[in-house]
Amino acid sequence: MDKLTSMKVFSYVAEQGNFRSAAHHFNVSPTMVGKHISFLEDSLSTSLIHRTTRKQSLTEAGKLYYQECRRIIEDITHAENLIQTLNNRPTGTVKINCPVTYGKKVIAPIVADFLAAYPDLNVELMLDNNLVDPYRCDADVIIRIGELIDSSLVARLIGEYRMVYCASPAYLEKHGQITSIDELQDHPCLGFHYYEGESQQVLNFPVSSFKQTRTRLISNNGDVLKLAAMQEVGILLQPSIQVEDEIKQGLLTELLSGYAPKPKPIHLVYRSKQLSLKNRTLVDFIIEQLQ
Repeated sequence: MDKLTSMKVFSYVAEQGNFRSAAHHFNVSPTMVGKHISFLEDSLSTSLIHRTTRKQSLTEAGKLYYQECRRIIEDITHAENLIQTLNNRPTGTVKINCPVTYGKKVIAPIVADFLAAYPDLNVELMLDNNLVDPYRCDADVIIRIGELIDSSLVARLIGEYRMVYCASPAYLEKHGQITSIDELQDHPCLGFHYYEGESQQVLNFPVSSFKQTRTRLISNNGDVLKLAAMQEVGILLQPSIQVEDEIKQGLLTELLSGYAPKPKPIHLVYRSKQLSLKNRTLVDFIIEQLQ
């Protein structure tokens, strides 16, 4: 069994906390993931992972070995990047982590163009509304919406995330126009469910209408909420990129434009200023396309 592959599998399990996600990531069975871990443990004559039915955690030896695995993998990646830079020919896979709506509406079309322009490069685009730890995930590039807290990360501002209130014209005709933010208290609202509670996007709202305890419909999918709004269920608050086509087509009407939440900055984030050629090629391409 290839030790480097086993080290990569072990590192991913250490970061994600379970075999199943590693199996999906490496396109192998959970049993094979277990064999990779057992191979390392046998070669080291020590246990690396505490195994339970739901989640795995590192032993003390596992924590130490994980740090060394990450260093070795990064050194190998750095060596490969040097060769690519020498040849000035980017190859390999670039991994991106991005929020779902922005990824689907903005980044996915750019990635398709990127792949057409660079046939020797591949992209792994993971759409995820969870707040991932840049130092404990294997993404090369992370797109974040909202203010950044970790100042040690390298961040490039790439845009603003604007939220809009809207409703169907038929709903407004039936229930009357909404001219004040306070009037939202009298209307059913459609709320987005964020992983592990409410997002920063709703924490500073001027009214509580879109808090999870006050909404008529809650979903973790913006398309579900948009469909409900078009069927006259209630008032919607979603990113402008999610509803702009429906507003142009007259299926939804924007409301309270002067009361919309303050736009959030969108950053393209990575861990080091010394980007590999493949990562720098993608970063430059995204920024150029967004400009």
